[in-house]
Amino acid sequence: MKHLTKRNWYREAFLSLAVTLATLAGLEIFLRVADFKELRETLTERSLAYGYDVELGWAPVPNSSSLIKTFRTTHYQHNRLGLRDEEFSLDAKPTIMFLGDSFVWGLDSEAHERFTELLKPKIPDYKILAAGVSGYGTDQEYLLLKRLWLKVKPTVVVLIFCADNDRINNSTNRSYDYYQKPYFAVRQDGSLMLMGQPAPKSQLLYYKENGLVRNLWLARLAVDVYVQLRYPPLLVPDPTEKLVGKIREFVEGNGAKFLVGIQNHDEALVRYLQANRIPFVGLEGAAFYTQGGWGPHWTPEGHEFVAERILGLLSANNIVRYGASVQNAK
Repeated sequence: MKHLTKRNWYREAFLSLAVTLATLAGLEIFLRVADFKELRETLTERSLAYGYDVELGWAPVPNSSSLIKTFRTTHYQHNRLGLRDEEFSLDAKPTIMFLGDSFVWGLDSEAHERFTELLKPKIPDYKILAAGVSGYGTDQEYLLLKRLWLKVKPTVVVLIFCADNDRINNSTNRSYDYYQKPYFAVRQDGSLMLMGQPAPKSQLLYYKENGLVRNLWLARLAVDVYVQLRYPPLLVPDPTEKLVGKIREFVEGNGAKFLVGIQNHDEALVRYLQANRIPFVGLEGAAFYTQGGWGPHWTPEGHEFVAERILGLLSANNIVRYGASVQNAK
């Protein structure tokens, strides 16, 4: 009798295990077929050759290179600083650093097509450095600037502000495909307080780094639920103008000049820049791609337009002489 009871227990345990495994297998198949966007191992300009960064959220892997397919299929290569530019070294030649997001990084463009590359032969007396990281808001750009300063020591810093989404990026702890990022909250006295460091990892990084999570969609679901519950989205009052002010304070406090280019029109930012006498130029009118789901990034013709606008800004502020620069480049 005891033998039969034990035998029944084994049978029931086996059946329960079989049902559980069948259910899990069915859920795994369902998740793969359903192909929910939140569970995809999506390769974006922020995940392809980008790694986790405890201070910035994500950053390009130094010395990485590959292809990226967005509206176009283009090549990219990052230098030792993790920037999409030629190798940089400090010397007596002054540097103009362009700070920004994918518009400076050059999404949908080959490296030689970007406005920063077009400026190099036109301003031969300066080094031009493209310090752009796709997906960054002004907050992350400020932190990147501080990280790079002693390695670059720029004479001029030009912030390229993305009016399309920088304000949104500056007001939250997450962006795009649930990428976790640091952010700045405004204290009651109006000062800024850095929050969200160390930056949590997004689920895409778990997918990338853990073989079990990468290959088992049920594990992806579990990680996704954990990340969403552990690090829910937060919204804070828009700190954009205060961030621009902090960048100016840092740049000018280190003896350099600060200017701004605005990718698209932003009336509030224009008023702030005018009121604080910060030189700027509007870049609206530059041709951009309108398809592909990656945002309206500049075409090669758009980059040419931007290069001319930026050159005019630098000339108007006595940083370069427009005519002399063009003549020296010939």
